[in-house]
Amino acid sequence: MTLNIRVIAPDRTVWDASAEEVILPSSTGQLGILSGHIPLLTALDIGVMRVRIDKEWIPIVLLGGFAEVENNKITILVNGAEEVTDIDAEVAQQSLEEAYNLLAEATTNKAKIEATQNMRKARARLQAIANVTT
Repeated sequence: MTLNIRVIAPDRTVWDASAEEVILPSSTGQLGILSGHIPLLTALDIGVMRVRIDKEWIPIVLLGGFAEVENNKITILVNGAEEVTDIDAEVAQQSLEEAYNLLAEATTNKAKIEATQNMRKARARLQAIANVTT
């Protein structure tokens, strides 16, 4: 039995396919979903979603949102998503370094929050790339 997974961002449908397993970056930690999972609604954090299709794991960066699991269908509504093929490793590394610098220089709470969010996004991008190359 398979799961039907659909990832929807505000501007497009990022993913619409069947898979055997998915691991979501929920706000409380990694959440594994297999077919037959009980109905569930969960908040998603910035992180890497991993989808298993025929023994191959495919990473997708999710930039926060919600996931609903019901009757072997997973609907994921996200603020943004990036497929690993669209990520440039050098740009992601540079973004991470810039975010660290901005965080170190931040003097307001708003600046600290923005730098932290940018750092988490850059880390997720690098993690997704590492999952493909290893």
